[in-house]
This record gives sequence, C-alpha cells and structure tokens, in this order.
Amino acid sequence: MTTPIERLISLPGSDEVAGTVYEDAHRLLVQAVAEHDAELVAPESGQATGVVVIEHLDPQRIDEVLAANPQVSWVQLPSAGIETYLPVIRRHRAVTFTSAKGSYAGPVAEHALALTLALLRRLPERIRATRWGGKAGFSLNDARAVVVGGGGIGTEIVRLLGAWTTHITVVRRRDEPVEGAHRTVTTQRLDEVLADADVVVLAAAATDETRAMIGATQFERMKETAVLVNIARGSLVDTDALVTALQQGKIRAVGTDVTDPEPLPEGHPLWAEPNALITPHSADTPQMCIPLLQDRITANLVRRAEARLAGPRVDAAELVGVVDPDAGY
Repeated sequence: MTTPIERLISLPGSDEVAGTVYEDAHRLLVQAVAEHDAELVAPESGQATGVVVIEHLDPQRIDEVLAANPQVSWVQLPSAGIETYLPVIRRHRAVTFTSAKGSYAGPVAEHALALTLALLRRLPERIRATRWGGKAGFSLNDARAVVVGGGGIGTEIVRLLGAWTTHITVVRRRDEPVEGAHRTVTTQRLDEVLADADVVVLAAAATDETRAMIGATQFERMKETAVLVNIARGSLVDTDALVTALQQGKIRAVGTDVTDPEPLPEGHPLWAEPNALITPHSADTPQMCIPLLQDRITANLVRRAEARLAGPRVDAAELVGVVDPDAGY
C-alpha cells in the first residue's frame, strides 16, 4: 500500500452530520479523498496534513484540531465570508486557510437579481395587497446600477445585469476594471456614485473598512426612488439608519438577505416596513452550495497533490480561495 499524499480531517465528521443535509457533503468528501490519493483521519490522530470544514462550527474547534495536529498546513473553510474565523486564522499564520470565496457566486448573484427585480416591480407591496391597485414599477433597462464589491459575486452580478441596457458602476478597493462594467471606481468615491444610482447592490466582504459603509450620510445622498440590495453581510449597513431612511422616504425600498443583528429579532422595526423584503440568509442554501464547495475542495486537493509530487513544499499561491489574514477575506 502506498502512503497517502494527504491525510485529512473532516469537520464535522460523519457522526456529527448524520441525518442532515451535510451528510451529502461528508459523503462527497469521502469520495474525493478516495479519488485523490488521500485518506481521512480522526481529529485526535495527530497525523493530519489538512482540515476540511464542511459545516459552520465554533472556531475554537479548529483551534483544538490544529493543536492536536501541528503538521497541518491547510484548512479549507466552508464559506466565502470568514470574519468569524479570523481570530483563528491570525493565530495560525503558518497554516494556509482557503475559503469558498467565488464558489457560490452563481446562486448568490441570482438571489441579488431576484431581490432587485422584486423591488423595482414593487412586489413587496403587491404581495401584501388585498385589493386592485395602480400600475407602478421600473425596468433595469437604462437604469444606473452601483455594485459594491468586485469579487466573484460582484462580477457575477455584473454579468447578469448585462442582459439589460443597465449602466453599471463597480465600487471596489482597487480601480482595476471589471469586465462588463461601464466604469470602476475605488471605495473613496462611493458617496459620489450613489447620488445617481437607481439600484445599489452590496457584494463586498465584511471587514473593519466596510462596517456601516451604508449609513445615514449615504442614504441622504441616494435618490428617493433608489433601491438597496444587500447579499453580502448585515454589518455593511447601519440598520437603524436604514429603518429611518425607509420611514422618511429617503430611499424607495430595500431587499436584504443579511441583517445586523442576525437573525433579525421578531418585533424589530425593519419587519414592519412595507418596502422591506427580507430573506433569511438563504441566497446560498446548503442544497445549492454543497456541490460547489465540493468542487473547491477537490480543486485544492488536486493542486496540493500536484505540488507535493513536484517538491516537498506546497505554495499557498497554488491554492484557490486563499484567505488574506490582514485584509480579512
């Protein structure tokens, strides 16, 4: 028997996921391991070279596993947003952490588009309606859209908006152009471009820099007919300022898959806003995302195997979705 190139720990393991949708994720991982000269080992074995997290868990569990397996050089996380794992990532800088960033771009961008169209066509008020009303609504054709974030989700949103004659501005940290966008500006110009936007879609990572990037000042700059869509993280929006903006008609409507706090408590004033469409962080359901996560895990397994065959050192740059501990994504 040949020695496996990779020894992996699955978190949670099969016993923990039995009977849940994540059982499929563990089954697919077992299959991938068998196909790529690897094997699964117990978390307490002390033999692991890598860790694959297939379901969100307490970051302390990763700390415990890394302490028991000091030779681990790679941890695959299950989500694109990794803010809850950052303390662990920053404590273990010798370990390469990869996230699912970019993997779920398709489903999440699709959800952003669904929210956008629902708001423009004023579906929230029609869903609540109990009598015939007047005609109202706007088209994406010739609308001006601002997409905040130039990563996988942001670029996929741009691609989808390309089906209409929408003028698209992307706001990102760097002013590098995004294919399909009419212009790209840095975050320093966010307030400037908000003034002309009919649609604002938030798809940026949750970092210290993006916290409450949409607040009272930004709502004052936006058009009264503008709609805001958030499929990133709730922390990007000042929730109190959002409620006030809706109550005072500063913006037309909001569609959000994420909130701050999350889950949004029963009785929170945002629930009472007739022009708020709230979904329960469901843009990337497990049923949609498990196969996509598996693709990411397999890609990194293959890259690590190829790198190990070429030499003793696996370069982090060869992996997909490498986390930058300082940038926070």
